[in-house]
Amino acid sequence: MAEKPYEWVDGAMLEDHSRRKHKILREYFFQYLTVRCQLPQMEKFRLAIVDGFAGGGRYSCGASGSPLIFIEELRRAVEAVNMHRTAEGLGLIEVECLLVLNDFSRDALETIKAHIAPLQAEIVQNVPRLHLRIEYLNQPFEDAYPAMKQFLEQGRFRNVLFNLDQCGHSKVSRSTLVDIMHSYPSVEVFYTFAIQSLLTYLQTHDPIRLAAQLQPFGIQSKDIEALDFGIKKQQWLGAAERLVFDTFRTCATFVSPFSINNPDGWRYWLIHFANAHRARQVYNNVLHDNSSEQAHFGRSGLNMLAYDPSHEDGALYLFDVSGRQSARTQLLSDIPRLVSESGDVIGVADFYAGIYNSTPAHSEDIHQAIMENPDLQVITPAGGERRSANAIAVGDMLKLKQQKSFFPFFTSQEREKQK
Repeated sequence: MAEKPYEWVDGAMLEDHSRRKHKILREYFFQYLTVRCQLPQMEKFRLAIVDGFAGGGRYSCGASGSPLIFIEELRRAVEAVNMHRTAEGLGLIEVECLLVLNDFSRDALETIKAHIAPLQAEIVQNVPRLHLRIEYLNQPFEDAYPAMKQFLEQGRFRNVLFNLDQCGHSKVSRSTLVDIMHSYPSVEVFYTFAIQSLLTYLQTHDPIRLAAQLQPFGIQSKDIEALDFGIKKQQWLGAAERLVFDTFRTCATFVSPFSINNPDGWRYWLIHFANAHRARQVYNNVLHDNSSEQAHFGRSGLNMLAYDPSHEDGALYLFDVSGRQSARTQLLSDIPRLVSESGDVIGVADFYAGIYNSTPAHSEDIHQAIMENPDLQVITPAGGERRSANAIAVGDMLKLKQQKSFFPFFTSQEREKQK
């Protein structure tokens, strides 16, 4: 796929996949801030944001690019959090943010500086609880990465968010992704790439694994160059999603391998990397609030990639109402089966850690499936039993009831072995 650099000086066009991606980024970032600033005792929150391919800041249609989105949502979140805290009789929070903006294009950087200046001045005047420092870099991302790390280390930032919205696939190495995810106590990455570029890269560097991944779907690696004919097929989305997850699954504890949904075909991927289940939980919920912005093909329960293409048991999941109904049905059997694999009880924290890399489900649907399941009960730390899905907490335990209504404790093969 040929890369098309944006012409920011003359006004870059906002493509549909970028619009969808920006909507998710905007809403997730606002929720990220409100969740991280919810402790009543908190007086200050510090974070750093690195936008590795910042662009010019504003498109020809007037829409904000990612750097302006971060600034706009920072301001909105600080005001919303402090308004809520005032209503609750709590002290106000100060937010300190380092925003590192890098772009290879000097024109893009000069353009974005002009767009940011009035926003930054307005924040200084009207939002005294937000302290925003901006650093600019003008290099290819991999060349700029050491300077980015130095900024973060000098500021002793523990909360770090990277936005890596590259053209193609080759501008961010896998080793750099791994280094980012292992360098900070609380770090998340939004990583965008074109699937055709990843396929071309794997065809050159790992053709055996590529062929093995595509073979179940009837796709030959030699056909990669002509793959565009099938890029609109749902089965192709399933094949690509498996390949994407397998390529990046060791980069972080939680990897969200969903494509940006587009009627013209699944060409662009927006991956969210995180090391905490809570981040993936919030991300899944945001996707459901923005149904049809991202797409998944496969199962909708706890094993989203575990389907057999030859049996055609996969389905398109667009995080919408029908998808959530399908998820609830599968969760009713998936959850007790997972608990049984641990014996008859599992902590909710361990349950979350075990499921959120393999489910697109909304947290409300997971909790509701737990409460509605006749084979499960939720035990509180004090030994009581939860009666409401909204009350489930990370300190609780999920336990299989002694009298099970329908869930088989052993599979038929296992029962034969017991005889």
